[in-house]
Amino acid sequence: MTWSEAEYLDHLRSERRAYAWVMRRHGGLTAADAERAALEAYPYGPADAPYRWLVFHDEAWHWAMLTIHGDRYWAHHPELARPTEEYRARE
Repeated sequence: MTWSEAEYLDHLRSERRAYAWVMRRHGGLTAADAERAALEAYPYGPADAPYRWLVFHDEAWHWAMLTIHGDRYWAHHPELARPTEEYRARE
């Protein structure tokens, strides 16, 4: 599947928003710190970067939980194994 640059940018913005939301809500970061964390977690990948889509193979919830709780967070916090309804309803 080939996505346009506009589709990539839309997806990147969406995942950054979701990641920042989790980092504020579950990670206790301020809005500014959460935005910075989202930019670090989801940097722009140039169109010719071979794996720029790889970060999207799991949703922002998963990447944020790994950052907050570490590897195997789902084993230690089974209630966080799947995104919460609050997360799903945020938009």
